Amino acid sequence: MSCIFCINFIKPKNYRILYNNSLNDTSTTIRTLAGLPNNKRGLRKLQTILHTVQSLWSSLSLPFIPQPTSPFTTEQRLLSDFHRLEDVMETSSGVFKGILDRFQGITVESEHEYNATDDFPEKLTRSLDYWQRNRNRAIWFKVSEKHSNWIPALTKNGFQFHHARNGYLTLVRWLPENEYKNLPPCAHTMVGVGGLVVNKERKEILVVSDRYALIPNSWKLPGGFTEPKENLVESGIREVHEETGIETEYETMLSIRHSHGGLFDTSDLYFVMALTPKNFNIKRDEREISKAKWMPFEEYLNHPNVHETNRHFLRIYLDYQKLGLCFVLKKAKHQILKKEYCLYFMKSMLEESDEEEVVKEDTKNCDKK
Repeated sequence: MSCIFCINFIKPKNYRILYNNSLNDTSTTIRTLAGLPNNKRGLRKLQTILHTVQSLWSSLSLPFIPQPTSPFTTEQRLLSDFHRLEDVMETSSGVFKGILDRFQGITVESEHEYNATDDFPEKLTRSLDYWQRNRNRAIWFKVSEKHSNWIPALTKNGFQFHHARNGYLTLVRWLPENEYKNLPPCAHTMVGVGGLVVNKERKEILVVSDRYALIPNSWKLPGGFTEPKENLVESGIREVHEETGIETEYETMLSIRHSHGGLFDTSDLYFVMALTPKNFNIKRDEREISKAKWMPFEEYLNHPNVHETNRHFLRIYLDYQKLGLCFVLKKAKHQILKKEYCLYFMKSMLEESDEEEVVKEDTKNCDKK
């Protein structure tokens, strides 16, 4: 009965999404109607049913239904990549499998599909013919350094370099001839952070002088570039500690500076945040920092070797203090992807303080229980 229901319900176009995406509402609905539990066990039973459907479909010489892959592998890929939703089913030997994204694009990774015995140019030609018949759009090849012998054939077949990272190069070809080439650009913006570390009692600010500064002996805020997959606040705290030995905690986001024409012809985003020091004994990084010290507010705001933009950051901080404002950081999770992200938004310091007190009180009550 369940098999008959699935045959009537499933359209060939929806089969992959239904089967592979364990978070998909359609999959949940079918499991419910078929009397299967809405959990991983139910999904496995649905897998068995769909394999039976495929066998029936083939025996009746109906249009081809592709062979499904593990739904749990697909779910993991969904959680790790915003645009990839399902596996492309292998249609026949001699054609690359790849990953299908929600824009009908295909990504082939040499780490998963390299075979030294393949005639790569011939397999590529067959794959391109198939993808064109299937009306796929952007075709991406992620090629590892050790498989770089793929690259000449790819460029000969119209693929262009898109971006490179340590260990691999990504090439792309846009297939539709009657459609605007809607490709995402490669990463084009560097992200940096600066930490305005304030000793409120002494009204001093932590400053450094870079050993390789464009303006010798100039004073600025400690900071630097973010690391891959590093949150802004984590980066700011790390950079301050690496350059000065000062441990800090987040207080508020202050300002964003946006500019162009940076390293490797990229744009630049510079996030400045106020940090509260946990210690005051400076231990500078001698390789990068020539000088580091605590400087009084008044001296900093009038020092000839402090850039006007850096003075402006301190003025913003002092204005926030007078107005009782701060940019709080709250962490949340994406409803579907389960990815953690950071939200920054303005709040009254009084309101934020009251919420912290409520949390502390709730914690005490929980401890008592």
